[in-house]
Amino acid sequence: MVRVRGLTTRIGGRVLHDNLDLELWPGEVLGVVGGSGSGKSVLLRTIIGLIQPEAGAIEVLGEDMLRLDDVALRALESRWGVLFQDAALFSSLSVAQNIAVPLRERLAMAPPLLDEITRLKLALVGLPADTGGKFPAELSGGMRKRAGLARALALDPQLLFLDEPTAGLDPIAAGAFDALIRDLRLSLGLTVFMVTHDLDSLIAICDRIAVLVDKRLIIGTMAELLRNPHPWIQAYFRGPRGRAALAGKDGQAVG
Repeated sequence: MVRVRGLTTRIGGRVLHDNLDLELWPGEVLGVVGGSGSGKSVLLRTIIGLIQPEAGAIEVLGEDMLRLDDVALRALESRWGVLFQDAALFSSLSVAQNIAVPLRERLAMAPPLLDEITRLKLALVGLPADTGGKFPAELSGGMRKRAGLARALALDPQLLFLDEPTAGLDPIAAGAFDALIRDLRLSLGLTVFMVTHDLDSLIAICDRIAVLVDKRLIIGTMAELLRNPHPWIQAYFRGPRGRAALAGKDGQAVG
């Protein structure tokens, strides 16, 4: 679904990714973690074409991202959905109007059908129908995330990019959002690329984890990473918070 080879990205004179490689397989949830400022969100934005890399190759859904013209890129964009960290909803539009934005841009459909699809997407992410008439400022943080997710799913994408989806949510809301992503992945057959710092999310829904350290990715299952001797990986997963999260999963302390 995504293949990155030899990616080098420079932002403001600083190299964030140096000869980085990545593969995302159909149907999996890949979590991307790393220290603050390591370039996790930059990696996501580079993959979807918002940032131009200095070197390397990026394929998404079999297409060479760095060689597509504007028309082909626009067509490819309709096959993925993106939820940014702050949900990035248009504040002047209602929730229903926000969800309808990609539908109006990409498809010609009658208003009744547009309204029906909007209601369906709201239900899909667990929001009541009356949420559609509200504005983003009227919603809680968790509801804004779900509204942003509904918009990301508007065009029935194959691939979903999530940037810190549980950031700013309380533990109950974050757990509910994790459960929602897990259920949607199974029911819709989604492939998910998720940037996160949330250990509980990594444990709950990720098949593999990509750790961004030393400007490259170390990728593996949780069990494989726990055996990796890299100091940052050990500090992250075997520190107090990591041990608590893993103990909560297994019902016992991690050795």
